[in-house]
Amino acid sequence: MGVSKTESFSDKHNELSILFKALSHPARVAIIEYLLKVDKCICGDIVNELPLAQPTISQHLKELKNANIIKGTIDGTAICYCLNSDTMTKIELYFSGISKELMSKCC
Repeated sequence: MGVSKTESFSDKHNELSILFKALSHPARVAIIEYLLKVDKCICGDIVNELPLAQPTISQHLKELKNANIIKGTIDGTAICYCLNSDTMTKIELYFSGISKELMSKCC
């Protein structure tokens, strides 16, 4: 198996690739959209919203949390999730920079 050579790329490149990999599943995109809609929720709420089993939802939440895209706070026996605004700002700045560059280019 080949080496990914992530050390050959900048910290920014590696950080963004982790974010985008976490966002590369439609269930995770749906979870983010749901969190935007409800502001915060408990895992069970997401299970009622998406056509996936609770363990599957939990795995997707874990991936989003590991990538620092969402945060979770413990409220009794439940975990309330919300989007990490700092991470969302990084993603926004990355794509707005690309968009700005495209506006000044011609092909």
